[in-house]
Amino acid sequence: MTTVVTGAGGFLGSVLVRELVARGRSVRAIIRSNAKALQELDIEIVAADIRDSSSIDRALAGAESVFHLASVISLSGDRSGSVSATNIDGARNVAEAALKNGVKRFIHCSSIHVFDLKDHGKTINENTIRVTTDSPVYDRTKYAGEIAVRNLIKMGLPAVVIHPTGVIGPGDHRPSRMGQVLIDLSSKKLPALISGGFNWVDVRDVCVGALAAEEFGRIGESYILSGQWHSTRQLATFGEEITGTPPPNFDLPMWLAQGIAPIGSLLGNISSNEYRLNSDTVSALKAARKISSAKAETELGFKSRPIRNSVHDAYKWFEKFGLLKKPLLHKNGLSS
Repeated sequence: MTTVVTGAGGFLGSVLVRELVARGRSVRAIIRSNAKALQELDIEIVAADIRDSSSIDRALAGAESVFHLASVISLSGDRSGSVSATNIDGARNVAEAALKNGVKRFIHCSSIHVFDLKDHGKTINENTIRVTTDSPVYDRTKYAGEIAVRNLIKMGLPAVVIHPTGVIGPGDHRPSRMGQVLIDLSSKKLPALISGGFNWVDVRDVCVGALAAEEFGRIGESYILSGQWHSTRQLATFGEEITGTPPPNFDLPMWLAQGIAPIGSLLGNISSNEYRLNSDTVSALKAARKISSAKAETELGFKSRPIRNSVHDAYKWFEKFGLLKKPLLHKNGLSS
């Protein structure tokens, strides 16, 4: 059985490919350009652009199962149109190609950000209302892409939708935004932390959850894959346990962060740079703390490990691949 993974060169995609290979699956990894994270694996690697419908149609020929993970995360708008083209048109193209090629299972990786995460003290679940017109561009485009997939479910696409929260852990080779924050914390590059926090989930648990969705998920259903909420201060403290580097002493208050953030967003929108302190970041750090994965736990057997372990394992991975400037203080860390 040929299993196709889009976005296979990314953080989540590359870890999923490794999990599939470990399970003896025949994998076709769809990448746009960089296959560095997959080079030593015995898999088929195909360069294709999901924004090009003919390209992705050929790439899915003969596939029995598809995991669509490719997306663009932006914290600085969509000046070039690439966010919309990838997250909306790309999702539609992959889903249409999957339907045309008669795949038996299609797993669409949406995001927790398609839900309205404004913290009203309620628990976020699969029935929570979706994003609004004033939501960040990433949130809106991921929701629109999911709608495109759901329209094809009505036409017979055997799709299941998963919604990971903030993904963290080992295998973050590029690294991701949060991965870079961890690296910068270890080298004391951050002058302060931003108050707030987010719900984080281990990348390995998301991969196992995605595979469980393939096997047990009900067609047309959504499954939130969440871990635990931790403040930025707590994540930094987890890091200190293994790096020995204390986090910054100062936490930027949320009220002050909210006042400064629009400047970062404006600068990001008029330049090619992305500023960490921007309106989208602040919106995420203010998000609801209670996010339930009860449905995935019941129907898929989903489980999430402690994020403390995930942070420790991320640092051990960063050290192994030369991304840290100094050796770790405690190399053994915690059991995964």
